[in-house]
Amino acid sequence: MARRVDRARRLTAPAARPPLERDFSAGGLVYRRRAGVVAVVLAARRHPASGRLVWTIPKGHAEPGESSEATALREVREETGLEAEIEGRLGDVTYWFVRRDPEGRAVRVFKRVRFFLMRGRGGRFGDRDAEMDAVRWFSLADAERAAAYDSEGALIRRARELIAPR
Repeated sequence: MARRVDRARRLTAPAARPPLERDFSAGGLVYRRRAGVVAVVLAARRHPASGRLVWTIPKGHAEPGESSEATALREVREETGLEAEIEGRLGDVTYWFVRRDPEGRAVRVFKRVRFFLMRGRGGRFGDRDAEMDAVRWFSLADAERAAAYDSEGALIRRARELIAPR
């Protein structure tokens, strides 16, 4: 007699996958150099459960017809109050997450965020919108440690290679 584990299992239909959406955002790592010292800007929101600040590179959704460069400049201005100019592309970050649609059904989202290296040209933090809970300048080393996501820490390391004091 066959053992229970050796018996053929009844096949069931594969689980239906939730629908897939693609999402795109852009942002920028703004830097300044003063007396040979480089600093970069990170913005933070409070984590809803812990209340701690979650530091990230400023970024946001593209408006219809808006280029990734225009999106990045606009989002940096809105979230930090700073004016900046793009010096180059830092890289893209991609990830997956699941959100709920208005009816409560799961929707898989493939997200791509394009980041640019930006030189600060003016503005002040007081001119930002209320979307972020905090904005501040960090040294490159401190920014790398403060960045909430490893992928953004890697972008800050890449920026260090591009803008390290000469």
